[in-house]
Amino acid sequence: MTLRSFDDVTAGEELPSRVVTLTRGNLVNYAGVSGDPNPIHWSDKVAELAGLRNVVGHGMLSMGIAAGFVTDWLGDPGAVNEYNVRFTSPVFVEADQAAAIEFSGKVKSVDPVSKTAVVAIVAKSEGRKIFGRATATVRLA
Repeated sequence: MTLRSFDDVTAGEELPSRVVTLTRGNLVNYAGVSGDPNPIHWSDKVAELAGLRNVVGHGMLSMGIAAGFVTDWLGDPGAVNEYNVRFTSPVFVEADQAAAIEFSGKVKSVDPVSKTAVVAIVAKSEGRKIFGRATATVRLA
């Protein structure tokens, strides 16, 4: 991987958008590897009892996918200095249909002294923003 060069990044630059899909199988697998077996992520009955209209994806799963979205653009996962996400809406995952999450991003600022950039990340599912505020501060070459 080649780390993105500071000289090639400008404030206002948009990252190439990406759509990622999540299935119930993805949620069950993530529950196992993450140690988060909360049944709102796989049981229709428990999701309903919790007042949810459907099973919801793990917030940390969508946050992790968003981090990959940024690091694919950046060229090096080790070049993320800081990463923050506020969640505003869950990703609902139907039993028989994958849920789509649309990721986009924009370089909000660049700092020539530290050779860093701040990237604002937008994640939407069913037209709703699932992140209220999400930013990554990244180191550039």
